[in-house]
Amino acid sequence: MTISKGKQLFPREEYLRRLAAVKAEMAQRDIEAFIVSSPANITYLSGHTAHTAYVPQGLVISMQEEEPTFVMRRMDAPAAIHESFLNRNNVIGYPENLIANPEKDGYDVIIDFLHDRGLANRGVGLEPGFLTLKQFGRGQDKFATRLPKARIVDCSRAIDWIRLVKSELEIAVMREAAAIADAAIMRAADVIRPGVREADAAAEVIGTLVRGANGKPGTAIAPYCMCSSPRTGTAHIRWSDDVFRDSSQINLEVGAVRQGYTAALMRTYIIGKPSDRLRRLHEAEVAGLEAALNTVRPGATCSEVANAFYRTLEKQGFTKESRCGYAIGIDWTEPTASLRDGDMTVLKPNMTFHVMLGNWIDEDFGYAISETFRVTDSGAEVLTTAPRKLFEL
Repeated sequence: MTISKGKQLFPREEYLRRLAAVKAEMAQRDIEAFIVSSPANITYLSGHTAHTAYVPQGLVISMQEEEPTFVMRRMDAPAAIHESFLNRNNVIGYPENLIANPEKDGYDVIIDFLHDRGLANRGVGLEPGFLTLKQFGRGQDKFATRLPKARIVDCSRAIDWIRLVKSELEIAVMREAAAIADAAIMRAADVIRPGVREADAAAEVIGTLVRGANGKPGTAIAPYCMCSSPRTGTAHIRWSDDVFRDSSQINLEVGAVRQGYTAALMRTYIIGKPSDRLRRLHEAEVAGLEAALNTVRPGATCSEVANAFYRTLEKQGFTKESRCGYAIGIDWTEPTASLRDGDMTVLKPNMTFHVMLGNWIDEDFGYAISETFRVTDSGAEVLTTAPRKLFEL
């Protein structure tokens, strides 16, 4: 029997719209074929979200064809047929003898495909940073060697910048993810208590990220960070073997995932009463957060938004060394715009950002608060809605 198509997240027309934008970029760069290897970009252009990028694979976009062709490990091909909008004839599975083969691998199949389709003598776009074996010096070299007549073009970040502006359909999915993130943050407030193991609290919060909200389950587990006393000066530690105690502080960062799209959220919890230092920092960060959000509008720059936060924070007697946010969407961080001083990316409607105000002041003292927001025609729509408070438990 053959596997059936799963329910598609977006209609076919949405994927063709995205592909048209990519093909317009290809025309600007005078390339006939584009081998997409970034997992996030493959999700964006096909709907495929399964964990398959651990071995060579590529979504081959041809100017000659309406749909791309997905070349991947044969055992993973049914997942692509089931998840993606692609016709099953456009999913090619290569044999197992190419796995862990030092002489020939899946990239050879992609190159053979280019030869077969008459694309080997044209401009060919690559995303070098995501070629699985580039770190061993073989990834891009293989393409140059086996495509001697092709003009190989580095197309790093080309698709990332296209997907920076979301469609209304994507925004709807990110709202669903945001509701799940809110539920997880509130669940943490229910379960963090003295004597509770960090692992048990994490299980409850992560369970909420899976169960979801409003009838929409989470569809993946993003990195989960629970930095508790005495480790609140750390940024990205997981839960530990420890238990919560009276006066424990917990900085929590969650990312809720719906069909590959992520909404992130951070909040700080304290068991008992906060110190004066923590309360003052919280109040300063919230004021800075609101200043940043009030600066968001089409035509403003990422730098302007960031500096509105930095100026407000400094007036309260604190500083933050790291950037204060970044574009967010598929697979959490989008490697494009940052909310930082000097980033002159101009905001446009339906860009989405995680305004991330984690502030690690000393090795043993830090604080976290954040929101996921969308740029609208007139300002910012904050997708996450958990209270902007220091949770006193």
